[in-house]
Amino acid sequence: MDKLFSNRDLKRLIIPIIIEQFLVMSVGLADVLMISRAGESAVSGVSLVDNINVLLINIFTALATGGAVIASQYIGKKDKEKACTTANQLILISIAISTLIMVISLIGNRVILSTIFGNVESSILENAQVYFLLSALSYPFLSIFNSCAGLFRSMGNSKVPLITSTFMNVLNVFGNAIFIFGFNMGVTGVGIASLISRVMASIVIFILLRKPELDIHIKKKFSFKFDLTMVKQILNIGIPNSLENSMFQTGKLMVLSLVSTFGTSAIAANAVSSKVAGMAILPGLATGIALITIVGQCVGADDYEQATYYTKKLLKVSFVVLGLLNIFIIIFAPFIVMLFDLTQQTAVMTTQIIRYHSLCCILIWPLSFTLPSTFRAAGDVRFPMVIAIVSMWTFRIGFSYVLGSYLGLGVFGIWIAMTIDWLFRSLCFVIRFISGSWKTKAT
Repeated sequence: MDKLFSNRDLKRLIIPIIIEQFLVMSVGLADVLMISRAGESAVSGVSLVDNINVLLINIFTALATGGAVIASQYIGKKDKEKACTTANQLILISIAISTLIMVISLIGNRVILSTIFGNVESSILENAQVYFLLSALSYPFLSIFNSCAGLFRSMGNSKVPLITSTFMNVLNVFGNAIFIFGFNMGVTGVGIASLISRVMASIVIFILLRKPELDIHIKKKFSFKFDLTMVKQILNIGIPNSLENSMFQTGKLMVLSLVSTFGTSAIAANAVSSKVAGMAILPGLATGIALITIVGQCVGADDYEQATYYTKKLLKVSFVVLGLLNIFIIIFAPFIVMLFDLTQQTAVMTTQIIRYHSLCCILIWPLSFTLPSTFRAAGDVRFPMVIAIVSMWTFRIGFSYVLGSYLGLGVFGIWIAMTIDWLFRSLCFVIRFISGSWKTKAT
């Protein structure tokens, strides 16, 4: 078999993605660490809005994935002209949708927050309102950044997204330090720093994508006319993926609404645990992103044997690296929690959650979240969408209320429900992969 990607190619693609995602998660941790100096109500306010942000950002990421899949397939077919057209249309769609979401978020700021988190303390809601407003202003720029980054990865180039992400995150950290510690602006400082860094990063990566020597690039004359055929191709991948991610995050918001009834300590423990959990899944997340490019090009070349080969190979890598990372987290969980200004009760709760999450990461996570990237890259987007929605509402949401509220396990019960969701997804996705039915869905 004449392999499309050597081991060196895989390393050049995956390692920068891991570093990039690590930087993103590190900045999230830095935000929490810095804002924790303003008290648990500030941490909780930022955490609540971050869950809304993740919901909306996932819509942008899903669109970027749709464009990246189509672009990767065109690269596999050696059709660079269509790949460039895909890039233009992806940016155009991303700007239109993210701007609409921004306007809705700005106008409905207080109503949205009150509807979702109406039972939280007034101080938490006030902090959340400020942070949500500033976050909303950054949505179009973040959408452009995600789309451009996805297109670079479609070419097998994850170095440029890494460099621009590093620039964005370093700028964000410095902004946090200046606005929080220098000007004592608290939550407002975190929001302003994020906005500035996202604006700057989107401008830089867009300019870099305009270089004509790239296989995929934005042409000198940017077209503001929608190509309906191309838009349909992108949305055929992007919409199911977006619905899946949106339903996933909507479910998380519903669960978070339940968490908010357990008190400030539970909200803070959930917030810190979520940040650490984000770090714990990084290798699996990175291999999932890489699979979009790798499998997409294999499918474009009509080589499903290699698509299967690389999926198995990267799943093994994901299990090994996730295992090593999460064993470390399990051992040092109490010391990690000490980095945050938490009360004793909250610290104990957080340590328990982190250790349980890491154990389940080692055993289940790659099959439930890395493996479906192969399906999406092959155009098989509806199956993972349906499984994710059914699993979310049945297990993550339903069992959260049963375990967390009815059985009295509190916030820990909610994390148990989440891992039951993982297990169900894993079983369904493994069966789908073995059956080979995902190989008949390419556009």
